[in-house]
Amino acid sequence: MQHFFPSRLLKVFSAFLLSLSIWAIAPAAQAYDNPDLLPSVQTPIIDLAGALTQVQEDSLAQEIEEFESGTGWKLRVLTQYDRTPGRAVRDFWGLNEKSVLLVADPRGGNLLNFNVGDAVYELLPRTFWVELQTRYGNQFYVRENGEDRSILDSLHSVKACLSQGGCQVVPGLPREQWILTLITSCLGGVVLGFAAQPRKSGQLVAWQWALIFSPLWGILFIAFGIGPVVTRTSDWLPLVRNLAGFSIGALVAYLSPMLGSDSSPSET
Repeated sequence: MQHFFPSRLLKVFSAFLLSLSIWAIAPAAQAYDNPDLLPSVQTPIIDLAGALTQVQEDSLAQEIEEFESGTGWKLRVLTQYDRTPGRAVRDFWGLNEKSVLLVADPRGGNLLNFNVGDAVYELLPRTFWVELQTRYGNQFYVRENGEDRSILDSLHSVKACLSQGGCQVVPGLPREQWILTLITSCLGGVVLGFAAQPRKSGQLVAWQWALIFSPLWGILFIAFGIGPVVTRTSDWLPLVRNLAGFSIGALVAYLSPMLGSDSSPSET
């Protein structure tokens, strides 16, 4: 009998905490998926998170409407934080196979998410959207340029690619990506230089070994060094720099035995 009262009191207290937690969570759950958050007038942008200024929103809305009337592709933007209309935007905007919905939510690791129609995938493959998300939605880009530029720049890339009939990769070559291509070009040259070092007396270049290692230095230089550059930009300067890096890497690796023998201390 002595143990009955504390046990009953504990159960009552637990039930009270449970009801209190349900009462506190219920409003948040309603706010998370709330069709009442939809505007009363039709607009291509629902900026619940306040990522865009009013001037940016008006300009972008006009740009999207003109693009849709001229091409038939439907672009829509939804920014959210702790409130979202949820799936109600599908019926509100009439999203279909020719629609692209950009959802900007800073709570995740990446700001940008895309809901893409089937007809859009025929022109812009899934790899395009992965690259678009990682380029403009990553935390470093958002921190340096802001959420508004992340949204605007990604939409401009989508518009440009749809206007020209599709893209396999995102146009433009960021500095970080070009540096990576330069590094792989130099590594490809180093592999070629070491492979081409003469191994017999009187031999100038070991072409046989250079051909044997051609899959390795060819992938580093052509696939990873040249390919990303020529598919993303028509600017010749990054291409020339990568070619120079490849040549210098090959020359230094090829001449390294001679440089090592010349720098060895002489006998006394």
